[in-house]
Amino acid sequence: MNSERKARVLVFAGSLREGSYNRKLAREAAAAFERHGLETTLVDLRDYPMPIYNGDSEEAEGLPEMAKAFKRLLREHDAFAIATPEYNGSYPALVKNTIDWATRREPGEPAMAAFIGKKAAILGASPGGRGAARGRKHLLELMEALRVEILPSQVAIGKAEEAFDAEGHLARAEDREALDRLAEELAQALQTAPAGAGR
Repeated sequence: MNSERKARVLVFAGSLREGSYNRKLAREAAAAFERHGLETTLVDLRDYPMPIYNGDSEEAEGLPEMAKAFKRLLREHDAFAIATPEYNGSYPALVKNTIDWATRREPGEPAMAAFIGKKAAILGASPGGRGAARGRKHLLELMEALRVEILPSQVAIGKAEEAFDAEGHLARAEDREALDRLAEELAQALQTAPAGAGR
């Protein structure tokens, strides 16, 4: 990584619900990344509404403006972190649709320009005991297909209804420690990455 600037990380949650555990987790992750010296952008997917992907619509109208804007965000960052819920044994359609649009090429753009060579952290919170384990597994497989390098560590917040205090901060020491380890791992991975990697 170029030592003249901080590495940049984009953080978002795969949920639109105001009280979502994963929105809280995304905020906690963004704060942890900042503490480890990373320039962090926390975004809300409610600010980037996109229609369900339809190849006919893309051919007729091109990419929606919100899809272009979100893809620019991905391209401008060296890494990204996704806090995903688990819906019926996988990650939400919101996440898949957002990523599907972000993979679409614009004129003169390399294939998968927003993803290839980037690093990613996967987190998940759920009321169950496994912290959205199946959702995280399927999301990992998707990221690998897009040639994104996934950090070995993941953050799994089980029994999420007990995991956050009234201010939305992680209440359990073990969860805070796991998030801190992930942030440190990402910071180290980006520090050792070649200048311009993933851009």
